[in-house]
Amino acid sequence: MTTLTITAKGQVTLKQELLKHLGVSAGEKIEADKLPDGRIVVRAAAPEARIADFIGCLSQKGGPKLTIDEMSEIATRGWAESK
Repeated sequence: MTTLTITAKGQVTLKQELLKHLGVSAGEKIEADKLPDGRIVVRAAAPEARIADFIGCLSQKGGPKLTIDEMSEIATRGWAESK
């Protein structure tokens, strides 16, 4: 068990071993839930999803550039073959 000290401002600093266990580092967020018995559960917060992170995730360097119509046709063929 790790013991933490509360500062005069009522703050607690998590030790590096706890942050490593949570898989978080500087700038990332954690969540804390209050339980009815006086305990607190702390976990890494789920990263916020941004559309900018998604854009380009399927592109391959040097790969073909497809139009929306071409992608739709491929998807339609894929659905038809799966039946």
